[in-house]
Amino acid sequence: MSRPILKSAADIAKARIAGGLAADVLRMIAEHVKPGVSTEELDRLCHDHIVNVQKVIPANVGYHGFPKTVCVSVNHVVCHGIPSPQKILKKGDIINIDVAVIADGWFGDTSRMYFVGEPSPLARRLVETTYEAMRAGILQVRPGATLGDVGHAIQTVAHRENFSVVREYCGHGIGQIYHEDLQVLHYGNRGEGLRLEPGMVFTIEPMLNAGKRETKELADGWTVVTRDHSLSAQWEHMVAVTADGFEVLTAWPDGTGSYAAIA
Repeated sequence: MSRPILKSAADIAKARIAGGLAADVLRMIAEHVKPGVSTEELDRLCHDHIVNVQKVIPANVGYHGFPKTVCVSVNHVVCHGIPSPQKILKKGDIINIDVAVIADGWFGDTSRMYFVGEPSPLARRLVETTYEAMRAGILQVRPGATLGDVGHAIQTVAHRENFSVVREYCGHGIGQIYHEDLQVLHYGNRGEGLRLEPGMVFTIEPMLNAGKRETKELADGWTVVTRDHSLSAQWEHMVAVTADGFEVLTAWPDGTGSYAAIA
């Protein structure tokens, strides 16, 4: 693996702007996530906000042929769900919306979970545990720590609740390139892997399944589902390694609400 691209303070300032815009899309769409709405409509609203309000570029459109602005992954869809007019949200669904924008040549990339009405107790526990796992991973980030520390913290939280960690997909370096070489696994051993340095910027985006960890990709070449049809959840933040810890570059503009702050 090539050496990760270290960012200057000026670079991180640009990444922070892009990350903030991506987070703002997730704030905007929250009130529209309700029963009877199609995932296509959610995609249209996100596209219009990015292009017409923020006046930046939706990074996913056309990326390796992806046809839409956001990934919308419902229930047993692990990631990369393609918005569709046929997919209508119903009470009890859990969904992940994953958005990426390009602002002044810099990428912002983040995702979060939403409840459609009241979820089942299992669904709520899965979503809340996945957030806790992401938060635990982020809290490991500091100069001198390793990516193994991050992965170990995530899997420890997941396994405590008897959830499984998806292994086929991972976090990644990000900056002026959407997916830089650096890979952030969501499992691992303390002290192993790349040692973190100030200026590294990457995503931490664990996917946890209520059942087994195995996944499969559907015939559309994008949508990934759990093999056992169990529920799956994911959260994603962009993180910069600072001189003495970390900074979340995709912090929610309206705060974390009922979820624990990441600090």
